[in-house]
Amino acid sequence: MNTAHSTHGTVKERADVALNNDFLRKAVRFTTERLRSGKQSAAMEHGNWEEWRERGRQIRLHTIAHLDYYLNLFVDNARKNGVHVHFAPDTVAATDIVMTIARHKQAQSVVKSKSMVSEELHINRALELAGIETVESDLGEYIIQLAGEGPSHIVIPAIHKNRYQIAELLSEDAGETLPPDTTVLAGYVRRKLREKFLGADIGMTGCNFAIAETGSMVLFENEGNARMVTTVPKTQITLMGMERIIPSWEDLEVMATLLPRSATGQRLTMYMSGITGPKRTADGDGPEEMHIVIVDNGRSQQLGDPEFQELLNCIRCGACLNVCPVYRQIGGHSYGGTYSGPIGAVLTPALNRNVAEWDDIANASSLCGACYEACPVKIPLHDMLVYLRRRKVERGHGNRWESIGMKGFATVMGNSKRLHLALKMGQLFQKPIVKDNGITLKLGPLKGWNTYRVMPKMADHSFRDSWSELQKETEQQSHQLDDSIKERMERIVRERSQRKTGGDIHEN
Repeated sequence: MNTAHSTHGTVKERADVALNNDFLRKAVRFTTERLRSGKQSAAMEHGNWEEWRERGRQIRLHTIAHLDYYLNLFVDNARKNGVHVHFAPDTVAATDIVMTIARHKQAQSVVKSKSMVSEELHINRALELAGIETVESDLGEYIIQLAGEGPSHIVIPAIHKNRYQIAELLSEDAGETLPPDTTVLAGYVRRKLREKFLGADIGMTGCNFAIAETGSMVLFENEGNARMVTTVPKTQITLMGMERIIPSWEDLEVMATLLPRSATGQRLTMYMSGITGPKRTADGDGPEEMHIVIVDNGRSQQLGDPEFQELLNCIRCGACLNVCPVYRQIGGHSYGGTYSGPIGAVLTPALNRNVAEWDDIANASSLCGACYEACPVKIPLHDMLVYLRRRKVERGHGNRWESIGMKGFATVMGNSKRLHLALKMGQLFQKPIVKDNGITLKLGPLKGWNTYRVMPKMADHSFRDSWSELQKETEQQSHQLDDSIKERMERIVRERSQRKTGGDIHEN
């Protein structure tokens, strides 16, 4: 059973656990580097990547600015196609809708394709508590379901597991020892899931994009499991974040270019499915009944907010996780919520009204801006993290010592004489704790930093000192030049005077 992410302790405390897990750090770093390099290669191959990024950004900005219009258009067209459309303002309402459908269908089993919204709602737990077997059909999701964990990455949920750990989980599930061979393990899961597809009463999916002009929903995948989920069970439920709308199929061309390249470095995913309503009379397969649950769950709170509305532009590619220097060290579970990395550090506090619970997650960032450079729709996540930190302080959740430190910093930096004195004192007082050209002392404010790295010592000769000396040297050279020029001019005047005098004598 997939469990909710642990919110025990602070982000820093959870990160400490991850930082002491050498395998986790190695596995996450290896995979994110592969994804990052794949994305870079795919973008370079495409040629005019920045133009497509800007086009994607404009589509998302336009859609979110007119979200009410496009949502209504989508709902009207979906209903014309025979789809039952439901609106869920929050997690409780969304769960109730799904459970009502399951009870009406007397469902005994549900098979799911990958869906971050279902993770957000913790729908697996609700179904299983009602006695309904719930099976994830994405390979990574199936693995972490067996492990009782949530996804560690938006795109690759089992990024933190190796084949030996996976073999152990699948061996327990199979009741026999399976070798740590990826072909054998994938073959076992394929056979197991085929039985689940054929026996499921309900198929449940997420939604990558919803096309307003036709009421269609589109799924991107690489394993083919989503196609099984949407064609074999008689009833289909799609869980859709309200922001997943795009206006037209023409706009999908842009998103189908941006999403796979940003997520996995592919030109296209192996499967891209467009689904427009339930099975028709002439169709060979497909669900007899289709439901779409449009989930708000805090998203509408960002509409009209100049600082956070662009958050709804996200297309869930995971590119920001792959470049983030923080995520690549601590993995996804340290963030404590469904969404991790830079997008999670902003989205989780935005979607959750309990500020006190999430007031530290915005600090899990270096504010380097790499997430913005990687984002295919140019969401300024680094700016949003600064806004969140400001709001945290404004709502009374700031750190007292941090506040004192910033006031002290302002006092020193606001006066050049105080800054010069502080630098001199720092150079003097650091001498007893400097070792091998760095500071390794784990005490007070240095403890957190020096636990995993060495703080460089202050330079013996500061830039300010060098700049002052350079100014003096320049002034001295200037004076010497002035003196040289003056001396030369005086010599020229003398020589001319002498030649003139000599000429006058000759004439006489």
